Amino acid sequence: MSNPDGSSSSSEPLVEVGWRKIWWAERHMRLLKRLREEFERTQPFAGMTIGMCIHVEPKTAVLCMVLRAGGAKLVITGSPGTTKDDVAAALRSTGVTVLGRESETGAEHLDNIREVLTHQPTLLLDNGADLVATYLEQGGQGVIAGTEETTTGANRLRADYQGAVPLPIIIINDSPLKVIMENEHGVGPSVIEGFMRETNLLVQSRRFVVFGYGSVGRGIARRLRLLGGHVAVVEPDPIRALEAVLDGMRVLPLNDALGAGEVFFTATGRPGVIAGDSFDRLPDGAILANAGHFSWEIDLAELSRRAVAVESFRDRVEVYTMVDGRQITLLAQGEMLNLAGGGGNPVETMDIGFSLQARSLAYLASHYADLPHGPQPVPAEINAQVARAMVGALTRETGAS
Repeated sequence: MSNPDGSSSSSEPLVEVGWRKIWWAERHMRLLKRLREEFERTQPFAGMTIGMCIHVEPKTAVLCMVLRAGGAKLVITGSPGTTKDDVAAALRSTGVTVLGRESETGAEHLDNIREVLTHQPTLLLDNGADLVATYLEQGGQGVIAGTEETTTGANRLRADYQGAVPLPIIIINDSPLKVIMENEHGVGPSVIEGFMRETNLLVQSRRFVVFGYGSVGRGIARRLRLLGGHVAVVEPDPIRALEAVLDGMRVLPLNDALGAGEVFFTATGRPGVIAGDSFDRLPDGAILANAGHFSWEIDLAELSRRAVAVESFRDRVEVYTMVDGRQITLLAQGEMLNLAGGGGNPVETMDIGFSLQARSLAYLASHYADLPHGPQPVPAEINAQVARAMVGALTRETGAS
């Protein structure tokens, strides 16, 4: 049996714990259940290998089973700190090649990315553009198309690799369905849940600063305010800043915000959001947390360089003592707070996101030759198809007509 916190007791094999978690997710992922039945009939990935870099957790495992039902061979690795070892064990028991573990380092993660590519995938499912970046750096051949899950990965493809991607990449995060359902109603609330779980602190009357007012930042800020937190936002884009003001948030320049908060969430998808002299402006007792895909939003190397001591108080709570005696707390080593310590986004939000993934991959498998190279949005017909299916699932569940 599992312990109350969901971990495995010593008498139960890891694989069985993983399968129970997967079963619970699958039970509530109605769209993926239908897709699995459809793909079993149509076999859109027959003879193909899909190389995957995405968080290895129960909802991802359900997606893997859908892709396998469609005829795909799968090779998957996760991200540092977010792989659930019991889920990885369960997937391996089905023949899926799973690389990595929860405690892997950044260097080990890059080794796993390279190992995925040695399996000569036909399609890539990427999360942060690590797979595509490594594929390009190796002068890769054989991949016909891919998908990218995140804002971070989309930013990398459109900036660092602009004009250099010789295959179509569908950006799942460009879908309005993912923005509404997953980012705002999934990531936002689950990040706050992670903060409360890891710190055991209240939201009410605490001063929060959210960096970025995209869909993830909006979800965090709105939920914090709903729970009674005082919220300020740092957002250089004037249109998003206006939206934040209209939502009742204070919008502050960076230096003012650093001195105005107690808890700071990064949600921009870009590196170096809190870096350099910013650490000198943070108040004693400041708590730093990240909701972006990579831990690079907080300059961890610089934080360590400026500290004279680091002490761990809980598994994912580290306190850095600075030269002047101030103490700064870092949660989850700067990794995604909702996934590093918990179950990630709610099951239903990932049902819609992973349905977009599965249908986009199937679309690419049959239409890749007709599509332009480089990053591009989810096809409109897929958005409409998935939206109709989710409306049907939710209205039937609530009894609405």
